[in-house]
Amino acid sequence: MISFRTGAALLSLTLLLAACAKPADAPPARTILTFSILSTEKASTAAAEWTPVLADMEKATGLAIKPFFGSNYSSLIEAMRFKQTDLGWFSNQSGLEAVRRSNGEIFARTTKPDGGQDGYQSVIIVAKDSPITLEGLLKCDRTLNFGMGDVKSTSGTLAPMTYLFAPRSISPETCFKTVRSANHEANLFAVSNGVLDAATNNTQSLLRLRQQGGAAAATLDNLKVIWTSPTIPEDPMVWRKDLDPAVKAKVGQFFLTYGVGNGPEAQRQRDNLRRIQTGPFKRADATHLLPVREMEATEQLLQSKTKGDPAQIAKAQAALDAVHAEAKALRPAI
Repeated sequence: MISFRTGAALLSLTLLLAACAKPADAPPARTILTFSILSTEKASTAAAEWTPVLADMEKATGLAIKPFFGSNYSSLIEAMRFKQTDLGWFSNQSGLEAVRRSNGEIFARTTKPDGGQDGYQSVIIVAKDSPITLEGLLKCDRTLNFGMGDVKSTSGTLAPMTYLFAPRSISPETCFKTVRSANHEANLFAVSNGVLDAATNNTQSLLRLRQQGGAAAATLDNLKVIWTSPTIPEDPMVWRKDLDPAVKAKVGQFFLTYGVGNGPEAQRQRDNLRRIQTGPFKRADATHLLPVREMEATEQLLQSKTKGDPAQIAKAQAALDAVHAEAKALRPAI
C-alpha cells in the first residue's frame, strides 16, 4: 500500500513533469516590420517619396513599418543578413546576394510606371560636348577617369562587365586612369562637372531625374549616351524567408493589390507609386533571378578564359550550363 506521504510525493512529481512538458508560449506576434530602401540621394528625399506608400502599408497590414535607409546595396544586404531589416526593394544583383547570404526570398517585382514594356537598360554617359566615343572609351590607354556603380549594382557594374568589358577581355582597373565606384546620381553629376570622363548609369535613373525637373533635368541636357545594354529585368522585392507566414500573407496582399483596379483610390495609389518610380507590383519568385544569374555566370566564364585557367574555365562553364538547364526546365512555367 502506498502511504499518503509517498502518494503526495508522486503527485507532486507528476505535476512537475506535466509542467515541464507544457509547450513553451508562442513568440509574440510581430507588430513592427523594417523596410529597407536604397537612398541614392538624400535620405530625406527618399523618405518623402516613400512615406505615402509606407503609410498605406501600415494601414493595410496593421503593422508599424519602419524605414531603413542605406547608401549602398551592401549595407542593405548585411542589414537583412543580421535581421535588422525584414524586407526591401533591391536591384537584381543585390537581390541575388540577399537570397544567397541573407536568407532572402523574392516575392514581387516592380513594373513600368506608365504600363510600358518591363525592363530597363544600363548605359554609359559622357558630357554632351565630349569627343569620347565608345571606340575611344575601349582604347584602354589609361587616360580616362571612369565611374562604375555600386559593386552590387546590376546596371552600374554587372551589366557593363557582362555585355561590354568582359567579352573584350577588358578590366576597367587596367583600362582607365582611375575607376570610381559610386551611386548613379553621384556619377552623373561627376560627369557633368568634369570630374569623370564617362560613367555607367541606367535608363530608369535618367528618367527619374528628368521627371524631377529643375537643376537635375538641366544636367541631363549636358550629357549623352554612348552605349546601351540589352534589357535588364525589373527590380525584385525581397523579404526574409523566415518571416511569419501570416505576416508574409499580409505584406504580399498589400503589394500585389496596391494601385490595382479603377476608381479614385486606385489612382491615388498609382500616383504614390510613380513617386518611387514603379507601377503596380507583380508576383515573382526565384525564377526572376535567372537572367541575372546567367549574366553573372557569363561574366565569370569570360574572365576565366581571359586568365587561361582550365580549372576555372571548367567550373565557370558548368555554372553557366546549370543556369541554362534550369531556365530550360522552367521555361513552360515562366
